Amino acid sequence: MKKILCSLSAILLLADIATAQEVVYPAPAFKGKLYITNATVHIGNGQVVEAATVEVNDGKIVQVATTVTPANGAKVVDGKGKHVYPGLILSSTDLGLKEIANGVRASNDYAELGDYNTNIRSITAYNTDSRVINVLRANGILLASVTPQGGVISGSSTVVQLDAWNWEDAAYKMDGAIHVNMPSFIARGGGRRGGGGFRGFGGTTSETVDPNKAALDKVDEIKAFFNEAKAYLAQPTHAATNLKLEAVKGLFEKKQKLIVHADQVKQMLVAIDFAKEFGFNIVIEGGSESFLIADLLKANNIAVILNERHELPATEDDDIDQPYKTPAVLQKAGVLFAINDAAGNTRYRNLSYNAGTAATYGLTKEEALQAITLNAAKILGIDATTGSIEAGKDANMIVSDGDILDMKSSNVAYAFIQGRQVSLDNKQKQLYERYKHKYGIK
Repeated sequence: MKKILCSLSAILLLADIATAQEVVYPAPAFKGKLYITNATVHIGNGQVVEAATVEVNDGKIVQVATTVTPANGAKVVDGKGKHVYPGLILSSTDLGLKEIANGVRASNDYAELGDYNTNIRSITAYNTDSRVINVLRANGILLASVTPQGGVISGSSTVVQLDAWNWEDAAYKMDGAIHVNMPSFIARGGGRRGGGGFRGFGGTTSETVDPNKAALDKVDEIKAFFNEAKAYLAQPTHAATNLKLEAVKGLFEKKQKLIVHADQVKQMLVAIDFAKEFGFNIVIEGGSESFLIADLLKANNIAVILNERHELPATEDDDIDQPYKTPAVLQKAGVLFAINDAAGNTRYRNLSYNAGTAATYGLTKEEALQAITLNAAKILGIDATTGSIEAGKDANMIVSDGDILDMKSSNVAYAFIQGRQVSLDNKQKQLYERYKHKYGIK
């Protein structure tokens, strides 16, 4: 009898949870004309057009102009007093792969066993029903690069649009990059980054282990893997297919990028060496110490994805505000960079505010905006279709009541993905309305 009662209680609990979930459906495809009128339009490439109208047809941007008359019967959004921006882009994230980080392993699928997992594709584990997605849309984030973690080579990342029924619908650019975790050259035990980059090597405090030697040995092992792949791919036929080696074919054909997770200067120097030895298109992710070698990164055409900006400096010798200043240093050197938000505690929704902080430490506001829109699109290889509000691109846009980079005035009123207006509702908004109702607040 006790077992029956327990089972009944569990069923009732699950039913209660199910009815409590937000009812937010992906928007259907939008066909026809759409106009956002009388708005301040931030193109995303540094240009700002006042009192402008954005014209969209069948999900594609037609033009941005000050002299446009909406067609009869078209959908019109009045943007008077509002700002229009390109949809914001998370350059690297475990969104949809990690729901509850601690304590609920069944909700997480972001890492695979083993060291060399080049054939692992993050997109196949992406959960479009994640509650975090709805919160990010309400903060203006419309696209994200879903990235695997763990091991030496984690697998491939895919860019998704954040309004879909399943991963097939969500996929925006499939398997655009392979991710390598660079071994650490510094012995740090239990630190925030474990020495920067990959935590599994050189992160020990043991005096018997030389972190430089351990890291260089691991680098040689990674190079041996890529040399094996190069030899394998050079053969016209194979007796048996090697999925791990086949998976990096796009790197050698320059159809994929190699994103190297690295914070230390030595790690980034190894990444530059990879670019020279194998001819890979390299991107640094993390880049805490990138300000020290900005000119070298520029000279070698290495792009950088800067992770969480609201943090302490990487070393005790850095200025206390160095994370805020690094974007301006890269901008001045001409390095292509994107600003990201990798903070698990806020679940990435502060992306625009990371850029806003950079705008008070050397970047202009339009440069900061570009770091979370067009620059991110360029690094991810999707700038031909998104990242700015320009003719021919997908109508991925947000309309805000205030400055999207300012925490106080930012409020996303509308969001459009490929021209279709997507819901901005989420669990937090529903709870806000629930308790306003409870206490009679209007």
